[in-house]
Amino acid sequence: MADTEIVFHAKGLGYTYLDRYPALDDVSFQIRRGERIALLGANGSGKSTLLKILDGLVFPTSGELSAYGQPLTEESLADPAVNARFRSRVGIVFQNSDVQVFSATVREEIAFGCLQLGLSAAETAARTADVLDMLEIEDLTDRTPFQLSGGQKKKVALASVLVMNPEVILFDEPTAALDPRTQHWLIDLIAQLGEAGKTVVLATHDLHTLADLTDRAIIFGEDHRVLADTQTRAILADRSQLIAANLIHDHEV
Repeated sequence: MADTEIVFHAKGLGYTYLDRYPALDDVSFQIRRGERIALLGANGSGKSTLLKILDGLVFPTSGELSAYGQPLTEESLADPAVNARFRSRVGIVFQNSDVQVFSATVREEIAFGCLQLGLSAAETAARTADVLDMLEIEDLTDRTPFQLSGGQKKKVALASVLVMNPEVILFDEPTAALDPRTQHWLIDLIAQLGEAGKTVVLATHDLHTLADLTDRAIIFGEDHRVLADTQTRAILADRSQLIAANLIHDHEV
């Protein structure tokens, strides 16, 4: 496969909080266009930090990261044109929707990203209407996001990403704290996004849906390094690896 198909290329990535608390250590990988990848690991292993790095929200303290063949750095994203191009291609859905929604109404929340990237009012309105219809949340249009249920907030947060029609969608613990009906709805939607050719990267503890949602899994150890990077089904069949990563207990059936 040609290098033009490589979306992210990480070489020896490291990240340390406050210069003393490691989150990632010597992490290397490639993510290709259209791949569906799970990031697995115990709490604190670095999954969420890596998603933020891939979204250009924080930057590695060591190593190199490129996106679409260009360095993804604080300096590169300082260029408005580079930033706009990257933001239109990569979106993230956070675990806690409260950190993602902030506008006065659902309509304004969904439209915000398009307007920030300079899309016209007409194009923004059309995209917003399409996403509201696709996620079947038209009835929430004029409501304040902070008054919504957890499941409704998750849909609004997702809508604010999908309205940009990104090529890459990053999910941090997508089904956490959702009721069973909303969990199944979201799992089905993530599967559809993968089938539509989107590059999907999700950090999760939920092993039960991985085989349906992802083709490849990267496991992080509690030492913040990559323990394994292989096909999802191979990971799920490797009980010793799952135990080593503290994803299951050795007494689990």
